[in-house]
Amino acid sequence: MTKKTIIKILDLTKIYGLGDIQVRALDNVNLTVTEGEFVAIMGPSGSGKSTLMNILGCLDRPTEGKYYLAGEDVSELDKVQLATIRNKKLGFIFQSYNLLPRVSALENVMLPLLYDSMQDISGEEQHDRALKSLEAVGLAERVQHQPHELSGGQSQRVAIARALVNEPVLILADEPTGNLDTKSSVEILSILTKLHGEGRTIVMVTHEDDIASFAQRIIRFRDGRIDYDKPNGHKPVHLYKKEVDHEL
Repeated sequence: MTKKTIIKILDLTKIYGLGDIQVRALDNVNLTVTEGEFVAIMGPSGSGKSTLMNILGCLDRPTEGKYYLAGEDVSELDKVQLATIRNKKLGFIFQSYNLLPRVSALENVMLPLLYDSMQDISGEEQHDRALKSLEAVGLAERVQHQPHELSGGQSQRVAIARALVNEPVLILADEPTGNLDTKSSVEILSILTKLHGEGRTIVMVTHEDDIASFAQRIIRFRDGRIDYDKPNGHKPVHLYKKEVDHEL
C-alpha cells in the first residue's frame, strides 16, 4: 500500500533582505516526507533548518517554490488561511513548552479546540478529547495542575498532548528536549518513539546527534541546502538506550 505524502516541497527558496544585501536562507530545496516517518532535521546555526521549520509550520511563506501539506498547496495562502491550516493540520512542540501560565494542563490542551471555529465541538467533547490526550502522555493525575506545579518534563508532555488533541497530519517538534535533563529527555523521546510507532508523522529539529538517533531518517542542512538525507540505520545511542527500553 502506497503511503500518503505529507510534505512535498519543490524548488523551495527563501530570501531575506533587499537589493544587493540578500541572504538565501533556503536555496532551491526539494524534499518529500511520507506518512508515518520520523525525521530529524539537523545543521549548524544559519544552515536553514529553522527557516524550513517556519515554512513547514505555516508560520512563513517561501519566496519561490511550492509547499504541499497533505496534498494541499499552502505556499501562497494568506495569514488567516495559514492560521487555519496550522490549527487543523499541525501539532507543535516547542523547546519552551509555550503553555499559558495561569490555566490548568487540561485547559492548555483544550486550546486548539477552542480556537477551531470550523468544528462544532461541544464543551464536553473538548474536555474528553483533552483528557484522552493527557492520558496518552501519562498525565491523567495532573490534569488540574498549572504549569508552575509541573516539572519541565511534565510541561513538555502537556505540550505534546496539546499537539495531539486535534489529530494533526504532522507533528513539528522544535528542540523538544532542549530545556530538559537526561531523564526527562528520555521520557519525551519515549513518547515520540511511541507516537511514531503508532503511525504519526513527526519532523524534529535538534542540534544533538544522540537525540537525532531516535529518528527514522536524518536530514542535515548546510548553507540553505540539503547536505545529507539518509535513513538512520542505528539504534538510539547508549546514553539513552537502557532508559528508553525501560520506558517502552
